Amino acid sequence: MKGVPVRSRRRRRRPLRRTRRFLRGRRASRTIWESTAKHKKYHKGVGPTQSNYNGTSRTAKSEFTSEVTGEVGVAVSGTLKAKAGVAVAEIEQEYSVQLSVKLTAKMGNKITVDTPSKYTTNAKYGVYRLKTDGYSQWVYANCTKGVKHPATLYTPTRIGWYIWETH
Repeated sequence: MKGVPVRSRRRRRRPLRRTRRFLRGRRASRTIWESTAKHKKYHKGVGPTQSNYNGTSRTAKSEFTSEVTGEVGVAVSGTLKAKAGVAVAEIEQEYSVQLSVKLTAKMGNKITVDTPSKYTTNAKYGVYRLKTDGYSQWVYANCTKGVKHPATLYTPTRIGWYIWETH
């Protein structure tokens, strides 16, 4: 049998095909959060709004004390596919701000302010939250990206008083 080529007994491996059918039913490797806009900080009050009217002809001192303890976390408007911690970390990095997933406003915090004559000073104790728009998205094992899910996040930044005056 000289001259006839001998077939190799080794089987050729087929290249692994990454098709939609192959990927169907498989979990995405991770989700990402991408911010699109940063807005101002909004105050989320814990407990009732307190007020003090100054009916005198001189400026008076008003003292306010927080009466309730409460916890404020990340609030989401829309669909958030990524974990809240992932989104918070991404926002912190992109906008160079200090954020938390959850903050607790404690009872017993006091503040004293001047109230002008014939004005009412209002005070509310709570947590300031940063409003951020963006979207979460799956990133699959083959580096393709899934559908964008838009969302608005309100992320706690700091605890404090919100004070305003009315005539």
